[in-house]
Amino acid sequence: MQDHPTPEPITSPLLANATGDGIRHGFFTRKGGVSEGIYRGLNVGLGSNDDRDSVHENRRRVSGWFGLGPEKLATVHQVHSPDVVVVDATYDGNRPTADALVTATPGVILGVLSADCGPVLFADAEAGIIGAAHAGWKGALGGVLENTILAMQSLGARREAITATLGPSISGANYEVGPEFVERFLKENPDFERFFSPSAKTGHAMFDLQGLTVKRLLDAGVRADSLGICTYADPATFFSYRRTTHAGEPDYGRQISAIAIMED
Repeated sequence: MQDHPTPEPITSPLLANATGDGIRHGFFTRKGGVSEGIYRGLNVGLGSNDDRDSVHENRRRVSGWFGLGPEKLATVHQVHSPDVVVVDATYDGNRPTADALVTATPGVILGVLSADCGPVLFADAEAGIIGAAHAGWKGALGGVLENTILAMQSLGARREAITATLGPSISGANYEVGPEFVERFLKENPDFERFFSPSAKTGHAMFDLQGLTVKRLLDAGVRADSLGICTYADPATFFSYRRTTHAGEPDYGRQISAIAIMED
């Protein structure tokens, strides 16, 4: 497949309707990048072993889609934590260790990387405050979504005015987990049993991370939905850590989901 010359991110109708023209967002795919080989396409993962110049060019293309320079793209060093950082006009390009970002500053792009974990983009258009969170199972269980909402509120957002969308991530049909994994979730909340279904492998289960993520967002009091797109099932469009592992490949790329308050 030949890559498109420019990125073609997926947008959320729910988020777009809630924000209008003042806030722009995109769940980027592999399309529109310059990386080659197992990283083919728009790999923005600085932690991958891809050619560094290619990764920086891909990140430049992402920021360019927003009409901004690469120095305006804020990302974090993701570690599956519940931690959130506030980004403002003093952003200097460093990547603090965290798994979510919020800002009230126009002209700054908040980006989270993923390759099966759930990228969630948030916006309170009335207050002019946005957020982006990386929520794998550990982050979703540990509170990164709720902490992102709290951080937005600290800047002046109203919980009931926040809209959030979960982007492309691994679906329950392709996420098999072991008994210890299930036990960890049920110990946290027995109601989480609804997100597990029987697997063909004895003692294992299929885990609906997307369903859990949306439920936690709704329970937190924001409007939320999911694009319902599986990263594992579409190798032409998305990077997938689990698919790479099953294929025995040495490394994998990361796609980005990003949001920005547009400058006047």
